[in-house]
Amino acid sequence: MANGLRYSGPIYRPPSEANSLLVQATIGCPWNKCTFCMVYKKGPKFKIRPVKEIKEDLLWAKNYYGSSVKTVFFPSGNTIIMKTQDFVEILNYTKELFPNLERITIYGSAQYIEKKGLDSLRKIAKAGLSRIHVGLESGDDVTLNHVNKGSTKDIQIKAGRLVKQAAIEHIYETVQALNQIDPDFIRIRTFLPKINTPILEEIRNGTFQILKPLEIIKETYDLIKNLKVKSKVYSDHYTNYIHLNGKLPEERELMLQTIKNALKREEKSFREVYIGTE
Repeated sequence: MANGLRYSGPIYRPPSEANSLLVQATIGCPWNKCTFCMVYKKGPKFKIRPVKEIKEDLLWAKNYYGSSVKTVFFPSGNTIIMKTQDFVEILNYTKELFPNLERITIYGSAQYIEKKGLDSLRKIAKAGLSRIHVGLESGDDVTLNHVNKGSTKDIQIKAGRLVKQAAIEHIYETVQALNQIDPDFIRIRTFLPKINTPILEEIRNGTFQILKPLEIIKETYDLIKNLKVKSKVYSDHYTNYIHLNGKLPEERELMLQTIKNALKREEKSFREVYIGTE
């Protein structure tokens, strides 16, 4: 069991993570060849910390800070390189420990994001990763080569697009569509699997994954926060986990506060997923 948070080598974080819990997931940088960076030039050698150790540190932080933690940053350089299955396990564990969590963040270079691929990035995003800090440095290949960045303009672009596609793609594409439509009314209905439907078979064989209650409520938060419409919002259906009614943009903050209150609840306090018959 960890007796305090354990760190090895230099620990850097973006300014926006000043108030975040820092739990080290990787040590050093796997590339470590950029000519402008001196952070890890004298070591330590790159290493991915064992999942067991990371979880021990997270548990210690939970016992020490309680439920006050709202943002978590996993240093050091290029935590995106962790095995997808291991990182998903860490992300899920982090969300279990900190029910008021609003954001989980890491560093990641474009070449490692590209290698990760869309499928793995989607799994990571679904597990809770909110943001990846990427050093673009330049869009000019001559400059990137000169500073030995390890990526090209095309790789940077591809990586950026992959991250956008993976980052809870459904809700942001939905927001974009609604913003262009600007409907008078928006009614929220939570997906409920029904008997004798093809998608139910996909759920059973694991090719389609249903979101948990808190994940759905977080999607609702992202929806309300990013809508740029003049609409009345209703979330009053029996399938929904919370009731939410209001007018945009006037009552946005009131609705967001209602959602924040729901996000503080335990997962088990919501109804279980069941198969509908009608």
